[in-house]
Amino acid sequence: MKRILLYIAFVLSVVSTVSAREIYSLNSGWKFFYAEENSSDNAREIALPHTWNLDAFVGNGTYLQTSANYQRTLFVPAEWKGKRVFLRFHGVQSVADVFVNGRHIGEHYGGYTAFAFEITDKVAYGYNNALLVAVSNAMRNDVLPTSTEENRYGGIYRDVELIVTEKTTVSPLYYGTEGIMVHQTEVSKERVSGKVDIALLGKKDSSHNVTVDFLAPDGYVSLSKTVKAKIDDNLLSVPFTIENAELWSLGSPRLYTVRVTVGDEAVEVKTGFRKIEVTAEKKFTINGRRVRVRGVLLGHDRMPKGNAVSKAEINSDLALVREMGANAVRSMVGPHSQHLYNECDRLGMVAWVDFPFVRAPFLSDIPYYSTPRFEMNGVQQLHEIVLQNINHPSVAMWGVFSMLRGNSKQQMDYIRKLNSTAKKLDSSRPTVALSNQDGEINFITDLIVWQQAVGWHSGEITDLDLWQGALRTSWNHLRQAVCYGESSNGVRFSSATAVGCNNSVAAKARQQRFHEGYSHLVDEDLFWGVWLNSMFDMGSARYVRGVRNSGVVAGDHKSRKNLFYLYKSQWNRRQPTLHITDKERDIRAEEKQVLTVYSSLGRPVLTINGDTVACENVARTIYRTDTLQLKGANSIKVSVADKSDEMTLTIGNYSRVE
Repeated sequence: MKRILLYIAFVLSVVSTVSAREIYSLNSGWKFFYAEENSSDNAREIALPHTWNLDAFVGNGTYLQTSANYQRTLFVPAEWKGKRVFLRFHGVQSVADVFVNGRHIGEHYGGYTAFAFEITDKVAYGYNNALLVAVSNAMRNDVLPTSTEENRYGGIYRDVELIVTEKTTVSPLYYGTEGIMVHQTEVSKERVSGKVDIALLGKKDSSHNVTVDFLAPDGYVSLSKTVKAKIDDNLLSVPFTIENAELWSLGSPRLYTVRVTVGDEAVEVKTGFRKIEVTAEKKFTINGRRVRVRGVLLGHDRMPKGNAVSKAEINSDLALVREMGANAVRSMVGPHSQHLYNECDRLGMVAWVDFPFVRAPFLSDIPYYSTPRFEMNGVQQLHEIVLQNINHPSVAMWGVFSMLRGNSKQQMDYIRKLNSTAKKLDSSRPTVALSNQDGEINFITDLIVWQQAVGWHSGEITDLDLWQGALRTSWNHLRQAVCYGESSNGVRFSSATAVGCNNSVAAKARQQRFHEGYSHLVDEDLFWGVWLNSMFDMGSARYVRGVRNSGVVAGDHKSRKNLFYLYKSQWNRRQPTLHITDKERDIRAEEKQVLTVYSSLGRPVLTINGDTVACENVARTIYRTDTLQLKGANSIKVSVADKSDEMTLTIGNYSRVE
């Protein structure tokens, strides 16, 4: 009876079955305890995804950088003897050691990529087996990143799977990939050419027929090739050419299925064909057509779940990104889960996959250690990042570094090594870096994105014109974009809160004016794109109250800020926007007020207590009144055609809400 129940559980937890390969979810049935507890007697029963820093986001709890253990039993049916068995982890933050029945089977260093181990000869067939994963998110100088603003929450925060295959199989061990990497070398309306690299496992020097099928978006087999392959330590490369292929683009995200069959087993991956070019003259193009990149940075967490987010929550995040009108996302520090890029593929969005070679704005941080272990870990993680995401047509560029300082020979040589490694692994995509420094460091990657903050830390926003003039005069040959956004460190307000928190309100107002002054950059032909830093407030133990509140949406990933409506009014051409700003501050102390309205519909009609008030168009979609003298309760309404927005603003006493 016990065995029957276990089989039923396996059947119910099947994620996918393609021919003889079976994949089972191992997300349930875990016990968790901290290493310092010395015993699992009081272990907590948990399900994955999981982090031990659930309450660290909002600063109410202690952000823990520690070690912990995850354990569960794993029944392996006797019928699986003669097959191969693998464990695949889609993300463990940041270091993992995996044990089966007390035997160490492998380790992984890096919190943003998948990894797999074969346990075929480590398990007892027909019995329960003990699975233990020791996890640490402690800072280490040999695991990237060594400097970051983002919380590394700790835990098995993505899915875990059990994979059962035939003896000869497409390998799930090759840098954590599916074992199938599609390389595009020529892409046009008439023809798509390239090669499929396949990692095979089996008896050494044995030969097998390998069939590669390309299924068009409608399911039709547009190409099928069968080759004889000998199992060795090399990848099998199968060249291909598809005539009149359907190309992937933002407006028409057409996806192909690539199916590799070895013996009785088949493995499938999705991909899309498109040509990405970025030039100083033509800017960013997909299949020869210019795309104005409107991008946002995405962190890896949400309140109050830390980084243990679900697929549904990722879908919700992307829906907000698209509602605002953005067409591109940048993964902060390292890649997100495969589900995010699958959705970008399906929806038609651009993705910049970052690499965890980053320096946070804290002078005491050391982002680069010139040690062999540090450099080897970086190269290892770069292989995993590129190869695990190479099949995604939405992924348009590989990040190499972010916000590094200094031009030391050792650091520069390492950056060049990373850049050349990315180009060698995938020559079809450009490399990119984020920089706020001068010097040689900006001329290594194919693309450079300037992190700009003039008008925030120093100078005035109007100095942007001087900066752009200098770029046009001396650096217009660069393939450059711009990124901006700063944390206000302000408090959030309830409807009972007025302007009494002057410092916080002033900081939020300054942040809003900063974005208003920068928002026109998306239309500048000097840049191939703009990137907002960031889409959502994110957890950071290094900031006041544990939050870096630079987002246009709050950390709950639901509450839209005024900044969200600013960009929606300028970026979203499908949904009209009419928004009175600062409606959350509906009780204020000062009688003198200036009202701001964001409208994509043209000049709004604004009334206060039924009287019309003039609005000046101060910038595209931004309308503002002169200083008004208000008292008591005021009914404020704006309208354009059949769309309207309104609020009640009371001038009077206030109380502070923490």
